[in-house]
Amino acid sequence: MLRSLALLSGGFLTRGAFAEALTMTPRMTPGPFFPDHLPLDQDNDLIHVTNDLTPAVGEITNVGGRLLDVGGRPLKGALIELWQADNGGNYIHSEGESRPPRDKHFQGYGKFETAADGAWKFRTIKPGLYTGRTRHYHFGVTLPGGKRRWTTQLFFAGEPENARDGILNSIRDEAQRAAILREFKPAPDTKELFATWDIVLGQTPGDDHEDDERPRPPRGGRPPGPPRPGA
Repeated sequence: MLRSLALLSGGFLTRGAFAEALTMTPRMTPGPFFPDHLPLDQDNDLIHVTNDLTPAVGEITNVGGRLLDVGGRPLKGALIELWQADNGGNYIHSEGESRPPRDKHFQGYGKFETAADGAWKFRTIKPGLYTGRTRHYHFGVTLPGGKRRWTTQLFFAGEPENARDGILNSIRDEAQRAAILREFKPAPDTKELFATWDIVLGQTPGDDHEDDERPRPPRGGRPPGPPRPGA
């Protein structure tokens, strides 16, 4: 496992690191379920919570890349946050839990500070499905000196539910849409999946980012239907 993470932060990230340097990652809604009670464990390995030896349920995935500006220059010292649904489709949020109950062994939220070369990485699980959404990760970026987080989402290429996801399909520009879709492949010597993903910002370090999170109705009272705006 450690070898796989090392590869993610090394060789896999080096190849094609600047392939999308001219395509800005589209800004997307943070959704209604950014944790309203952050876990005590907030590291970049979401599989285990503190000293709990029981791993989270789900298919383990690794994702890493670089944080770059639109000119391909790495952005050091930025805070990268990841939050997502567990294997059953539940978030760490008082209104983001349904049936089955949330996996208490899954961290659900993590953060990582970018290195000098802009590198970042997370070890987590493939997000579960819930009504109206395809599988996706939420990412937040706060640059050094920034007061607000800039948010986007990452999706799985080839996921059947992608065609019905209103948030993903709101991205009309083909290059920007391609920039938030990744194919997760088996990592060498393990059964875990990995993908390399560079986040490309058009802003410069120190800009103040403001997210667009708005209050949403509780998920428990929402009947099945089309995707919620902002989920």
